Formats: sequence, C-alpha cells, structure tokens
Amino acid sequence: MTHSTTNTHLLIYPFPGSGHIIPLLDLTHFLLRRGLTITVIISAANLPLLHPLLSSHPSSLHKLLFPDPEIHPSSHPLISKVISTQKLFDPIVTWFKAHPSPPVAIVSDFFLGWTSKLASHLGIRRVVFSPSGALGSSIFHKLWTHVVEINAGNADGDDKLLISFPDIPNSPEFYWWQLSRASRYYKTGDPDFESFRKGMLANMTSWGMIYNTFEELEGVYIDHVKKQMGHDRVWAVGPLLPDEHGLESTGRGGSSAVPLDDMLMWLDKKANDSVVYICFGSRSVLSEKQMGALASALELSKVDFILCVKESGSSLIPSGFEDRVGGRGFIVKGWAPQLVILRHWAVGSFVTHCGWNSTLEGVAAGVMMLAWPMGADQYANAMLLVDQLVVGKRVCEGGPESVPDSFELARLLDESLSGDRLERVKVKELSEVAVKAVKERTSMRDLNMFVNLLSELKDHDQTNA
Repeated sequence: MTHSTTNTHLLIYPFPGSGHIIPLLDLTHFLLRRGLTITVIISAANLPLLHPLLSSHPSSLHKLLFPDPEIHPSSHPLISKVISTQKLFDPIVTWFKAHPSPPVAIVSDFFLGWTSKLASHLGIRRVVFSPSGALGSSIFHKLWTHVVEINAGNADGDDKLLISFPDIPNSPEFYWWQLSRASRYYKTGDPDFESFRKGMLANMTSWGMIYNTFEELEGVYIDHVKKQMGHDRVWAVGPLLPDEHGLESTGRGGSSAVPLDDMLMWLDKKANDSVVYICFGSRSVLSEKQMGALASALELSKVDFILCVKESGSSLIPSGFEDRVGGRGFIVKGWAPQLVILRHWAVGSFVTHCGWNSTLEGVAAGVMMLAWPMGADQYANAMLLVDQLVVGKRVCEGGPESVPDSFELARLLDESLSGDRLERVKVKELSEVAVKAVKERTSMRDLNMFVNLLSELKDHDQTNA
C-alpha cells in the first residue's frame, strides 16, 4: 500500500562540517522531490550550502537556525563539537512543541547519537544518516563498543599492532595508527568521551539507518548492519548525487575557486581519459614534504592533471612548479567543483584521500582511484576500493610523515590512464551499476520504501490524534 507524502514532515539534522552536510542535503533533495515537508537544522555559517535547495523548494523546505557548536581547545575537537551540539536539546523541544504540524521523525548524522534520546522524548522515530559507508561505520561501531578493551590491549601504544574485526565480513584488520584518532585518545571515565561513546552505541538501537551507498557496492556489509540492528530498516539509497546534467552539480557544496568556464575550456582541449584529478577533500592538507614529492611525481610523469590544494596550503606548491608543468597542469587553490571535473570525459583517474563522498563520486564517474588515505574511515574505504573491488591502487597512506616515492608515484600516474588496466575496466562496470541502482533498481527501491514508511507514521499519528 502506498501512502500519501503530503504533509509528512521530517526533521533533518546534519553534523556541522561540509563532508557531513553535503550528502545529507543531497538526500534532502531526493526526499523533497517525493513530496515531503522538511526542516533542516543548520547554522548561519553553513546556511549557504542550503540556499540552492531553499530557493528551489520555498514552500516545502524550512530552516531551523542555531549557533555553530563551540570547540574547547583543551579537549578533543571532534568530541568537543559533538558535546556542544547537545545544548540544542531544549531549544529543539521548544520548537517542536510550538509547531502546528511537527515532524514524524528525525534523520540525524551518526555523530549526533544523543538525538536518539531527543526523539524518544518527543515521541518520534530517530533515523541515523551515516556519512560513511557500511564497512566504515561497522568498524567505527565495533571500535566504540570495545574501545576500553582495545586500548587496554595496547597499553604501550604500539603503532604497528594489528587490530582485527573478525565479526565483520571479510575480517578486516588495521594497524593501531589507522584507527580513529578519537578512539585512540579515549579517556575512561571522562564524561565527554563517555557521552560520545554512548551516542555512537545508540545509533545501533535507532528505528532505522540510511546509508549513502548501494547494494552492489557494499551488500555484504549492509546485510551485516541489518543483523546487528535486528531488523531490516537499513536503507542503501546512494550514490546521492545530482543528476548528470543537473545545474546543482556546479554549485554543490560551494562556489568554485576558479571560473568554471576556464576549467571546462582547459578540459575540453584534452583527449578522453588523459587527465588525472588530484584532490584530498575539504579537510586534509599535505605537508611540505608530501606536496614536494607529489609535485616531483607530476613533473616526472607525462600526464595532464588538475591539482586542487587548500588556500591555506597553496604556498606549499614548490616555487616554479606551475611554470615547469606549463599547459599540462591546472591548479585550483580552494574549492573545486569536483563532480563536474570527475564527470568530464577527459578525466581518467583520481588521486584521492578516500573520504566516503569522494569514493562514491569517483566510482559513480567511472574513474580509476589512486588511494592516499590519511585518517578516519579512509583506510577502510581504500581497502574496499583496492583489495575487494579492485578499482584502484594505493599510492601512499598515513599522516604528514608518510611521503611517497616520486618515481613510483609518477609511474602509477602514467599507468592509471592506460585503457586496458583491470582497475579501469572494473570501475567503469561499477559506474554503470551505480547509475542503474539510483535510477531504477536497489537504491530507488530503498528510498521509496523509506518514504512510504514515513508516510505510514504520519497516517498512524493522525489516526491516533
């Protein structure tokens, strides 16, 4: 039975940070197109990310503005930021009680586990949105479930100690230094760390879980999450990306640091699959040694490339580099329109930190990945891409002290554009599956199931009002 979505109101709460906000707003866009009324909790600083949706859905999308969370310098920045958001508990309750048609559910980021208690207090359902894939989030959950035992087992802080996760499919294992920094610094008894851990564990007792992934990419891990949660309300609805020709793809996430026309004109002059795109996400910054090694590799290689660097890190580009590479290189200092770049016919491979958004965007675009993971869930994502899906190769991994060999990196850059590479063939096949998942298959099915269940909740509430 299909229920009407009219007046089905949903509260959406992204964690403050572009890598978390952008995919949840992509989901918001798909839900708005299915007739839902949505309120998004957001700060003034991040409001520009919401503006495109607000202007295209003025009657069905609303904003609930709250201050940015404070970060106390004395504590772990992530933990501090999460704890600060908890101050919004009472203001959200006040808003909810005053609303003439309050939401039937809240969809909140997996860092905001405390919203499970909020939802219970309000008498509505809480659905977790995971900005990580099913593999990455499974490792994260297991890590926070057993953080005390894991840390006690490495009292000496041995970076090379292997930590295994045998309960997760394919039994992934990682070196201690590859685990979440927050978990490695966990302080038993510290109220902030304990509160964060409690929130992470609350995710698995929520009414439902949404993943920005697709069944054909992570099916075995999606099934694992369903088993862990004890029900089937786990929806894989990705990749959550704008339409191939949608105008929103150009302004998604921010304004380009370079004129888009200039970049497209440069790309249009290049041959098919002849350009390497290099970008390390919105947070990672290369050290001077790492940037030096990368620049040397680009000079040694024969590839054309687009190199995206942080504005704060642009001075790290070696002196004279841009002159030496000439027309082979296009440098972006600041935000790059990544989707537009990856979808261009000239781009054939992608040097990436393997953040989940970049991972999905690369897969969907059908470009070979050159993995350079640096933290968080990126080592798990690199494992998925390189070892399990065979759509990429590792080029480096680790923090500022991990510097690639320039000659080896140059060789990998050149080879990544070779048309007959197994990884290139496989990623193009996976790209076709990703497109079908969203347009007609598994991801569309899961999204429609989720919307239908929300409408049932609305009808149930109205019947019992």
